[in-house]
Amino acid sequence: MAEPDHAVIDLPRGKDKWFSARTKLALGYVFAGACLVWVFHDFHPGRFLSDFKSIDPRWVALAVVFDVASYVVQGLRWQLLLRPINRISLLSTTRAIYVGLFANEVLPLRFGEFVRGYLAARWLSSKFVSVIPSMGIERLFDGIWLAVGIGLTAVFVPLPRDIAKAADALGFIILLATGLLLYVVFRKQGKPSESIEETTDKRSGWFRRFLVEPILGGLRSAGRTRGFYLAFALSLVFLVCQALSFWSVMWSYGMRRSFWVGFVVLLILHLGTAIPNAPANIGSYQFFVVAGLSLFGVEKTYAAGFSVMAFIVLTIPLWAIGLLALSGSGTTLKAIQNDLRGWKQAEGPFE
Repeated sequence: MAEPDHAVIDLPRGKDKWFSARTKLALGYVFAGACLVWVFHDFHPGRFLSDFKSIDPRWVALAVVFDVASYVVQGLRWQLLLRPINRISLLSTTRAIYVGLFANEVLPLRFGEFVRGYLAARWLSSKFVSVIPSMGIERLFDGIWLAVGIGLTAVFVPLPRDIAKAADALGFIILLATGLLLYVVFRKQGKPSESIEETTDKRSGWFRRFLVEPILGGLRSAGRTRGFYLAFALSLVFLVCQALSFWSVMWSYGMRRSFWVGFVVLLILHLGTAIPNAPANIGSYQFFVVAGLSLFGVEKTYAAGFSVMAFIVLTIPLWAIGLLALSGSGTTLKAIQNDLRGWKQAEGPFE
């Protein structure tokens, strides 16, 4: 099926990079391998099978319901943030999110973020760069609520010193990012002193005209709508659903810890897997779950078994729904990869 050109960003060839894509990929796999070795070097399969047989299926079902609900809420939030560009249905945004999640499971380096942006741009009949602000705002909202959540958690659960320091650093970064967003949204636009065409640096002029200005314009447009504030509130609902899902898996495994302990472990997991690495975050997922639970006195072998259980429960439904969403999207991951590869190799700006 032929793909429309409007969903692809055309960027100049990047010649000066510290790491090639292959180097990043290799480092991701090395890191994943090292994590798996650390998590499972004293793993006891017999004990895991015994614990697995005692799992409560009711809590598993509840975990899956909360997990699916969280991505529907994310779809609604994204729909609101995309409204300044054009109207798009909740089904379409949720489908794009699930296709992106599925792509993250089978492809390295979190390629799914590009995939979901590509699909949204295609269905909106817009340029890829126009959807970037909405995804950036999503991440900022998530960060704000994570920082607030950590503050509330500290009231109910004594946080380890390292977590408290990390929370302070996260709060500072989020505060800075929020200030920058508010500045971009509410500052008055002055008249440019010279046109982009007259700039002496053609490359920086292209970058400003076709990437920076569309992104800043998108942030201003999204930030001045009522949907922007509703999306901020929905970000709390999204985070709560994710936390309830993870906590439900803990209880299904017989790990009767408080909701706040589950929330902190989920935060550690989110922060640890934010860096692009191996497909499905294999290795790093297990490592950060075990590391987070260890901070609260959970035995490493027991925590390793739980990390496998959580991965299975929260990944298999994602694969199933993501594959179904991809089959109904009218394209394939290979076709999307080819289009995005064409963006990287293109010499001229996109129109």
